[in-house]
Amino acid sequence: GGKGCVDDSGFVYTLGERFFPGHSSCPCVCTGDGPVCDQPECPQIHPKCTKIEHNGCCPECKEVKNFCEYRGETYKVLEEFKPSPCEWCRCEASSEAHCVVADCAVPECVNPVYEPEQCCPICKNGPNCFAGSTIIPAGKEVKVDECTICHCSQNGDWWKTERQATCVKRECDRL
Repeated sequence: GGKGCVDDSGFVYTLGERFFPGHSSCPCVCTGDGPVCDQPECPQIHPKCTKIEHNGCCPECKEVKNFCEYRGETYKVLEEFKPSPCEWCRCEASSEAHCVVADCAVPECVNPVYEPEQCCPICKNGPNCFAGSTIIPAGKEVKVDECTICHCSQNGDWWKTERQATCVKRECDRL
């Protein structure tokens, strides 16, 4: 039986010959029952592969993604970026963006201001509190009227509560 094998281009191979039947296939041996082809264990393609070549028996990765995508924007590996005033991010070598969100402390004043590009509100005039409807600075006694002296109670958590001053009324000379 002068039977042979034929590849994609029409070349004929004799029994026992090794050949590649097609451009991107694995090697085969020509047998009496037709080509018997190797099915190798192909190495795994990198999950971040962006360019795969199918030129040989096994697909090969030619290019691995080396950037991060975050909310539709692209960043280079090791680049640091701030998607918003409260987030700090870094594009890691793994092409994953790693972000930290700022945790703002409770401001120590009753009139905090948000500045553009600043994440946390700031107290422009320092800590303060309400004495009635008047705002008084913390850290000193303030005479709010002839008969009343107030101060912001500074026991650790005072601004987490009412932010109301502690006031002492005294007997005052009624003229």
